[in-house]
Amino acid sequence: MISTRGRYALRMMIDLAMHQGSGYVSLKDISERQDISKKYLEQIIPMLNRAGLLAASRGAGGGYRLIKKPEEYTVGEILRVTEGSMAPVACLEATGECCCPRCGKCMTKSVWAGLYKAVTDYVDGINLQDIIDNNGAEPGDFYNI
Repeated sequence: MISTRGRYALRMMIDLAMHQGSGYVSLKDISERQDISKKYLEQIIPMLNRAGLLAASRGAGGGYRLIKKPEEYTVGEILRVTEGSMAPVACLEATGECCCPRCGKCMTKSVWAGLYKAVTDYVDGINLQDIIDNNGAEPGDFYNI
């Protein structure tokens, strides 16, 4: 399940993409448009900054902006920054080590690997520009697994 942090980070990034022509965008403006607490956004910003997804400017007229074009940010990239691994089970984590004693003989590992691949392919196949372009469409009209 995607946490509130992941959902709000995605909404914030979409907002920044939609307002990229305005220069730096204040958290106050994002907070008001997205109906998300400014305090909550302040907790998300450092994660996105550390990952190199945003540029920040302090002072009057300061705020945040995207570093890349909206089509260069995938939903998967944003969710991995805020959520960590998207793996459905620990044995598929990116550590390279299998933490389960049954790893070598697990009959269900391929099920979880298939689920992981489907989710990853899906979220990595959608970028911010896709979401903006498809705004207002009925759910399920554009994305298929």
